[in-house]
Amino acid sequence: MPPPGPTATSHPSMQHNRDWRIIGLIGTGHFLSHFYMLCLAPLFPLWREEFGVSYFALGLSVALMSAVTALLQTPVGFLVDRHGARPYLVGGTLIMALSISAMAFAPNYWTILGLALLSGIGNSVIHPADYAILAGSINKARMGRAFAWHTVTGNLGFALAPPVIVLLSFWIGWREALLLVGLLGIPVVGAILLQSRILVDQAKPRGSQGEGGAAMLFSRPMLMFFAFFLLSAMAGSGMQAFLITVLDQLWAIPIAQGSWALTGYMAGATFGVLIGGWFADRSQRHASFVIALTLTAVALILCLGLVPVSGPVAIGIALSAGLALGASRTPRDVMVKDAAPPGQIGKVFGFISAGLPLGGTLTPVFGLLLDAGLAHWVLPLVAAILALSLLCMGTARGAVSATRPLPAE
Repeated sequence: MPPPGPTATSHPSMQHNRDWRIIGLIGTGHFLSHFYMLCLAPLFPLWREEFGVSYFALGLSVALMSAVTALLQTPVGFLVDRHGARPYLVGGTLIMALSISAMAFAPNYWTILGLALLSGIGNSVIHPADYAILAGSINKARMGRAFAWHTVTGNLGFALAPPVIVLLSFWIGWREALLLVGLLGIPVVGAILLQSRILVDQAKPRGSQGEGGAAMLFSRPMLMFFAFFLLSAMAGSGMQAFLITVLDQLWAIPIAQGSWALTGYMAGATFGVLIGGWFADRSQRHASFVIALTLTAVALILCLGLVPVSGPVAIGIALSAGLALGASRTPRDVMVKDAAPPGQIGKVFGFISAGLPLGGTLTPVFGLLLDAGLAHWVLPLVAAILALSLLCMGTARGAVSATRPLPAE
């Protein structure tokens, strides 16, 4: 008999402790997933000298890892929905960890490339398995906070990977550094195995064989949610990549102050996720919340791009814009969970979240504007893309509500 799910009768304090243990386990694996994605790029100068290859070739290792992750998320989601998430989560985390560790013994560049591909295969499991387990294990009253902490742990993995791997490389060498950070995944896998009894898969209706299958993913609402994620990621990547340059070229804000503006934007986005999680657990008005916050961010980004500002003012505006966008993320994720047919959360999140890395690959569009001397168009374009993402979200939600009821706004 499977372990009791989050709706089982239990003491509230026991349920609370159980939920946070689950969030900790899933969040730690998500942290490693994002950490491993960004721990290779800082080693490029060392690898170029040791293996005698170009930076373009080295960049292929990260690109390959990201591409494999994005392409396999949806097929893995089908497997998660059919067979359960726990074995895939354990296997994927183990593959990631061992692949990174094995790079410590790589004799040449091609070995690095092959292991990066293998790590991407392991990484492709994380999003569909994580969301399926969170949806099945966490009490609905804490679902928003669970999704929020899941996002935050991933952001922390991205933030800590470059400085940690650089410091370790200077102290003990790049091979030893990769061996160490890779082996950190082993106790995480062990903890997931030991605590697997509290990780409950998403509920499935009796006789369900995967409602709609691939056709469901290519339905209008799911394609619109995919576009919503893709456009949001494209806009966010544009801010991260070019905010400093745009502030310098438009308003002569020194790079040091522009860097603080970007730091403020990133910090606001991270803290805002937690605010959004708190809100998502206390209100069903998720769509209204996302619309209001995204429009607020649009207005603030337009101010940065159209109104002459000083460095300190730019920092404040960027922080506020990041806070607004960050707070919109968790209600967005909860809307996707609510829109997923019963028992199909793995494939839905595998498919839709693939829009995030794809959106990041479109970032060079903003660079073309800068190359053409059109810096004044960059932030208005970011704002326009965010506004367009809202149209996609509204279309998706409307299409879903036309076929089955969603939580009232």
